[in-house]
Amino acid sequence: MAQYGRLQNYRFTEATEDIRGSHLYGLNDEKLGKIDDVIFDHSNGSIRYIVVDTGGWLSTKKFLVPADRIRASDKHKDDFAVDLNKQQIENFPPYNESDLESEAQWSDYEGRYRSKWESDPIMHRVGTDHNITPTTQQMEGNSASERAADVAAGIPVPITRSTPSADAAKEDTGAFETGGFAASTDTVEIDSSANGIGPRWDTFQNRLRERRKEVIGAGSGDSYRRAS
Repeated sequence: MAQYGRLQNYRFTEATEDIRGSHLYGLNDEKLGKIDDVIFDHSNGSIRYIVVDTGGWLSTKKFLVPADRIRASDKHKDDFAVDLNKQQIENFPPYNESDLESEAQWSDYEGRYRSKWESDPIMHRVGTDHNITPTTQQMEGNSASERAADVAAGIPVPITRSTPSADAAKEDTGAFETGGFAASTDTVEIDSSANGIGPRWDTFQNRLRERRKEVIGAGSGDSYRRAS
């Protein structure tokens, strides 16, 4: 059985180890809000989503971002970035903390939420985590060394290939499955641990894993249990 929950009011001993309070920036360096909480797997402490507080510009106040979609900000120390703008976020289904109270509620929300990542024509191709529209970093160069650097930095790298086969075309239409997008020969499933985002993130993720039992014991917020 897998169980998910939030940190809520739990605080780490060292404030510098906590990413909560960090800003999240979107496309064109647009400030989207602050990281308010995370949703994590009780079994191993892996972070599935960050919860972002917009400060008011979004009617529902908060929204989610899958952990492996963010990266360390190049322009703002100790902050993070994601390839989203406010208009795209406004199209996400409203996030309610109460959705995490039951498997049925969460599965329904997560399904609707993930479909937005798949169907939005300027975000991600169905069945993959690769952008249809390249990011600025991706357009600046396409050498092997640059692509490797992008991967190390957590920047999605588009896959180029010759004329796709019929089988490959079928694979590209895969649907979301629990734990990540449906796998095909050129897809990357969502990695809930999201290691490699940056030193601050990695420190926070490691501390959460080390102290997950303490966090859970302190009551880490609404959660649900489901078959893994």
